[in-house]
Amino acid sequence: MHELLKKMVDDKQLSPTDAEAFQRTLGPDGDSAALKEEDVLKWLAAEYSLPYCDLETISLDRQLLSLFPARILLKEELLPLNRENGHVQVATSRLFAPHGLDILKSLTGLKLRPVLAPREAIQREMKKRLGVGADTLDSLEETTLQVVEEDRRDEEANLDEAAEDASIIRFVNQVLGDAIELRATDIHLEPFEDELRIRYRIDGVLQEVPVPAQIKRFQSAIVSRIKILSHLNIAEKRLPQDGRIKIRIHQGEVDVRVSIIPMLHGEAVVMRLLRQDTSLLTLSELNMGPREKELFDQVLALPHGIILVTGPTGSGKTTTLYAALNAINDLERKIITIEDPIEYQLKGINQIQVSEKSGLTFARGLRSILRHDPDVILVGEIRDEETAKIAVQASLTGHLVFSTLHTNDAPGAVTRLIDMGVEPYLVASSLEAVLAQRLVRVLCPECKQEDTSPQAAALKERMGWPAEMPLYRPQGCRLCRQTGFYGRRAIFEMMAMTSQIRSLILKECSTGQIREAACQEGMRSLSEDGWRLVGEGVTTINEILRVSKNESSD
Repeated sequence: MHELLKKMVDDKQLSPTDAEAFQRTLGPDGDSAALKEEDVLKWLAAEYSLPYCDLETISLDRQLLSLFPARILLKEELLPLNRENGHVQVATSRLFAPHGLDILKSLTGLKLRPVLAPREAIQREMKKRLGVGADTLDSLEETTLQVVEEDRRDEEANLDEAAEDASIIRFVNQVLGDAIELRATDIHLEPFEDELRIRYRIDGVLQEVPVPAQIKRFQSAIVSRIKILSHLNIAEKRLPQDGRIKIRIHQGEVDVRVSIIPMLHGEAVVMRLLRQDTSLLTLSELNMGPREKELFDQVLALPHGIILVTGPTGSGKTTTLYAALNAINDLERKIITIEDPIEYQLKGINQIQVSEKSGLTFARGLRSILRHDPDVILVGEIRDEETAKIAVQASLTGHLVFSTLHTNDAPGAVTRLIDMGVEPYLVASSLEAVLAQRLVRVLCPECKQEDTSPQAAALKERMGWPAEMPLYRPQGCRLCRQTGFYGRRAIFEMMAMTSQIRSLILKECSTGQIREAACQEGMRSLSEDGWRLVGEGVTTINEILRVSKNESSD
């Protein structure tokens, strides 16, 4: 018997007799390799004269949904759809597990009629309609646990109890698990007057997560649970707190950085998810353009100097630096990094974690690193004058120094260093290259469609591309959660130091003048590199405009 049919029998989606009957319909020449659950369910619907529906094409009756306990719906994988001829149609993929339907009948007294639908579609629609963790909050409402808002003296004791309640623990675990599964980099819990909003940052863009309406009642208990996991003080509600959680799931370990800040309607929480088992990208996997890749390889071969990677928070700077360190990591070099936080653990590289509490700052750590005889140093970020000056001195005394800066473009890094208090002649003699970058969302391979808009035609004409060359736009499907994008790629702007640019730095020329000179010598701007990805069908025109609209051009 086909493996899918065996699984469906085990899950009570098929009876053994029906499985054998369907197997016979395939025949000896049937393509069983391409067999899908939908095919079997459609056949089963025809056999038992039941409706089969595609859940994406129908609108659900929300009022009807509220009549049924979320806990039972989720456990039994049943989704009430609408009323028809005195019956309530309920989507199920498990026709031979009638126990759930019987429970709903006895609880509501309604007449129910099963409608067959794929299991994955039912689970997806449930999460969308009921919200993350609806079953746990539903069961919590039935318990006697209440958070007392009126009597402030009792609130602490109740919160402590509430945070340890099994349902609250399960709800927080579900939110973390759901975010990891959806490839989110951040989880935002935002309190407002009448709701607690949860959003995930996926592919650099915040997306709201459906949550049960009653979640606001358990806001304090949820925040307290996160504080307990982060080893923070649950009694402190007036000051910001930072902590971390280490969680282990089947995909590996995830390091969670937690930030809690008091807001008008309660404490807001942001959790940054750092996957420890994420495989590091190689330089070739960064997919730089030919010019940028060649220049980057050249500066990596230098014996000393400063190489800066610039861009806003979350633009992939650390990933690029780690790829660079991996490329030059060998037995002949000693590489030491000082970071905040250490995002990936690199084999064969000495890594230091900044600790402001114990007094280990970037500047203090960097001074100590120089006494450890390194060849290559990575400073997580140049934040102040002291760190900038030590990094410059380190490069002038024979070390190759990598670091990051928050500037809009590559030429802006020069003026930022001078503004920090580094003398222009030191910047000119120590800086070897600046790489600016941004992350753009990649079109979903399953649903992208050809872009025939006037904007696309104008870009082809401007770039000198053939009129028949296809450009693409987002559409939206199940894989990409209707966004049209799945994953991200970097675009780069590489400014290598030349004698002309060094002379402009010595004259303390403006960022615009340095940019103009760099462009004359072949530097491509972020948007120009972005058009390369548009031409390759990787991303869209609007996506390039979104991430490079603040690009300096004066």
